[in-house]
Amino acid sequence: MFPRKEEFVIVLDFLPHGKSSEATKEPVAQVLGELNFTLLEIVTRPGTSLSRGQRTYIGKEERKEVDHIKGRITYADLTTGSQNYLHDSVHTIVLAREPEFVAFLNRAGPISIRSHMLELLPGIGKKHLDAIIASRTEKPFASFADFHSRVAHVTSIDEVFTQRVIEEMRGDSKYYLFTKAPKRDENEY
Repeated sequence: MFPRKEEFVIVLDFLPHGKSSEATKEPVAQVLGELNFTLLEIVTRPGTSLSRGQRTYIGKEERKEVDHIKGRITYADLTTGSQNYLHDSVHTIVLAREPEFVAFLNRAGPISIRSHMLELLPGIGKKHLDAIIASRTEKPFASFADFHSRVAHVTSIDEVFTQRVIEEMRGDSKYYLFTKAPKRDENEY
């Protein structure tokens, strides 16, 4: 489901002297991947400073700001600054990837006899589910604005997606629609 590797990330927090809890003092940034909403820690090149919200390349080609990727982290590993900026960063990515999220609204199907993927979105219950399915059956949604004009009482579908992604990042979900499930133990890949 997640074959694509992250190439660009958004900086959530930059610690020029590293974490106080670690023995090695190296400049570290906590970042959010744009493709899979992956939370990572990266080490920057000496003399490089990153700012919150900055888009940075971490792909296989030459990296200007990044020395190496330390690894994947969990929501619990985020600094307070990272947690505070996470919502804005996720929302920015959701808006940038609007066609993918609209496609989800058009294609989402049942999980079981009693539940539907759309019901996993915050604030979407049976009445909203019925309205969404009826509307998309007539004509697929073209955009978030189109969704809002045709489905009543869902205040902001981009905010609904943002909340769902953050919920998944916290590791509280049974189903992971937009992120990779966090590692449960040390032996898991």
